[in-house]
Amino acid sequence: MELLLSELISKNRYWTSFGRVAAYIPELKNADQNALGIAVVDMDGNIYKAGDYDTKFTIQSVSKPITLMLALMDYGPEYVFEKVGMEPTGDPFNSMRKLETINPSRPLNPMINAGAIAVASLIKGKDNQEKMNRILGLFRKLSKNPSLDINENVYFSEKKTGDRNRSMAYFLRDVGVIEGNVEDILDLYFMQCSIEVTCEDIAQIGMFLANHGLVKETGEQYVPKHITQIAKTFMVTCGMYDASGEFAIQVGVPAKSGVGGGIMCAIPNKMGIGVVGPALDKKGNSIAGVKMLHDLSKQLNLSIF
Repeated sequence: MELLLSELISKNRYWTSFGRVAAYIPELKNADQNALGIAVVDMDGNIYKAGDYDTKFTIQSVSKPITLMLALMDYGPEYVFEKVGMEPTGDPFNSMRKLETINPSRPLNPMINAGAIAVASLIKGKDNQEKMNRILGLFRKLSKNPSLDINENVYFSEKKTGDRNRSMAYFLRDVGVIEGNVEDILDLYFMQCSIEVTCEDIAQIGMFLANHGLVKETGEQYVPKHITQIAKTFMVTCGMYDASGEFAIQVGVPAKSGVGGGIMCAIPNKMGIGVVGPALDKKGNSIAGVKMLHDLSKQLNLSIF
């Protein structure tokens, strides 16, 4: 497996020159555009890695399926989906266009920024510290990495420059989608996105989803199966932003990307995959990472369709 992964890294690394690192969050401009790494965790717990797999990056939107699961466990699907819809948007992840034009006015799905902010508002806790501790605790559990933490520099950079997210959040409060202190909710969202991870961390989370919420070592059903199914379905329909349909056809696996360059895949009953490649295409996905996953899916016949 590692030989195959190394070959795919070598084959696809040149694609990094066609992408650009995220610049709208100043701290993300420091990422290495040429980095490309991958980690695979299989059902037996074997870990295979290649390329720049030890590159650290902030999880960004890869966090969205996980916080969605937490909100669903806190409130149940019926209440959560009164606040946020279940449909793809066809728009960029940070678009506000449909918030005002659809009726009722709510985010179309929890994988876009507006939807993820609404989800963040549903995390239970007496204050942001307790809420963030719950979020971090879940990520540490699923990644099997108890040292996961927030990259403070990225967090402050997002908080300082997140005016578009801020405007969405105030609009969402105005139409009754979110309740409470908007700045506190945004703070929680910015912290969630600033959790620092590696390929292996998100591959482990992908493996947890691939195993339907079951902790293989203990047999513990840590997240109910039906909630992991909801998360994976959103990953298929909305996880790669407005390139999700093309990715489903070309690669065919549940996946979630983030502008830090990460892509997390969960192949049911088979494996979890984590990719890092900070050079992004125009839709916000790792340009070389997507190409590499396309090749890996074809080589290993991973498509779920």
